[in-house]
Amino acid sequence: MWRRSGGFALLVVLWTLVLIAFIVAHLTASGRTEIRIAGNLVADAVAEAADDGAIFAAIFNQLEPNPDQRWPLNGQAHEIIIGNSRVKVQLEDEAGRVNPSTASPALLEALLRTTGSDPESARRLAAAIGEWVGSAPAPRPQNAQLADYRAAGLDYGPPGEPFETLDELGRVLGMTPAVLAAIRPHLTLFGPPQPNPASADPVVAAALAESAQAAQAPVSPNQPPDILIARIAATAFGPSNARVTKSAIVRVGAMLPGGYAGLAWGGSGFD
Repeated sequence: MWRRSGGFALLVVLWTLVLIAFIVAHLTASGRTEIRIAGNLVADAVAEAADDGAIFAAIFNQLEPNPDQRWPLNGQAHEIIIGNSRVKVQLEDEAGRVNPSTASPALLEALLRTTGSDPESARRLAAAIGEWVGSAPAPRPQNAQLADYRAAGLDYGPPGEPFETLDELGRVLGMTPAVLAAIRPHLTLFGPPQPNPASADPVVAAALAESAQAAQAPVSPNQPPDILIARIAATAFGPSNARVTKSAIVRVGAMLPGGYAGLAWGGSGFD
């Protein structure tokens, strides 16, 4: 009887040791995972801080009194080292894009045609955008505008105010996801009513030329502004293979308080 009881006790002890070993292994594995996660979070935070630093470095570069020392706003990549991170910085002139809130109907129609819309669809959609933001040359009565949206099965109408986001364009009567995807890379909510042809991409340049031809007016290059609007993209390659991209749109000028004003600041993409 004693031997049988002793064998059972030994079995209990062995199973207890196995259970303890399992718990210890589980806790060790969990601890290693949490340490790895914490390390990744730290590496991402370091890279993100490097992005912020690179964006500020680009802003200060644009405040350089000697224009020859400034990075051109042409999308060219520049590499700088911040701490243990290597950062690639690109700057573009935001004034080279079309602002749908303030652009003329002729320019909007030309942009739509240039990106693939047929002439009639481009004319109707440009007019609908003008009504949405309240810039139509000959605005129709509000009830007539609402009637068109109701006929299309929509329970809203044009607010008569500038766009808050580029996504809002998708609510304009006649806009389709394909059309919005085609024009979106050429749009901004921060640029002037007339894009700068000197920094416009080929699509915007073609739209400018077409709209000027329709108006029988030449496209004149803008003079260098006292205040510029720059889109800055920074991609940091930090420790532990961390890679973080941040973007900013800033207004830069020596006469501004602090030399700049942030218009948008966030992740890898925004309006």
